[in-house]
Amino acid sequence: MNKTRIHFLLIMLILNSLGSNELLAQDKSLFEKRVFVNQKGDSLLYRILYPANYENGKKYPLVFFLHGAGERGNDNKKQLTHGANLFLDPENREKFPSIVVFPQCPEDKYWIDVSIRKELFGKGDPNFSQSIDQPSEQLDLVNELSKMIIKTEKVDKKRLYIMGLSMGGFGTFETLGRWPKKYAAAVAICGGGNLSLAKKYAPHTAIWITHGGKDDIVPPVLSKRVYTVLKEEGADVKYTLYPEANHNSWDPTFVEPELLPWLFSKHH
Repeated sequence: MNKTRIHFLLIMLILNSLGSNELLAQDKSLFEKRVFVNQKGDSLLYRILYPANYENGKKYPLVFFLHGAGERGNDNKKQLTHGANLFLDPENREKFPSIVVFPQCPEDKYWIDVSIRKELFGKGDPNFSQSIDQPSEQLDLVNELSKMIIKTEKVDKKRLYIMGLSMGGFGTFETLGRWPKKYAAAVAICGGGNLSLAKKYAPHTAIWITHGGKDDIVPPVLSKRVYTVLKEEGADVKYTLYPEANHNSWDPTFVEPELLPWLFSKHH
């Protein structure tokens, strides 16, 4: 049995021992409900988690998490379905005190231009060039929100991180492409991105890319392509393929023992 197979089986064993495909449920009300409104009057729902002991005179890492298409809406709740428990885990909160933000994309919107999604689910082979010509207004709002939080909260500007799964994985890659020097590290789960943009953020952002080998929603090759370009550009990049996982590759990703230690070790 090869090492990759053993690694996957160990992760599945951990997941089963937890009794679900998510970390043990935590109190998600600790993520405070907020609404961001920009100068034009456009709004973005989001939830924010502060460190357990939010101390004066101290700066904290800032993590943005972009959810998938299934968690869109206007309830300011569904976006916490996947990933929130990772940051609510008491041990993780103690080891990695940080400010964590989960924005929510409206039901009829996307983190990426909708034409890419149409092409992805059609017979086309998306190169994601559309995202340059028609940037997502939702990602603009996320960026504006990040600037507001950086300005008003105790944020360590050298330790800005972004994560995302599925639609949010695509949004993560596009965010890095549009603001290539902003984030110290990123985790992109079962997504894909514009290959020409990868060269822009390759020197600036450490990236861990994960995907399920049996993903029948987003082809694994879309992640592998970005990884290949980043590797060629000399980026600090990791790629993990879970051979037996389908689209829910976030489940094995979230129980990677090195995920948060890796993320929070990165800085500009």
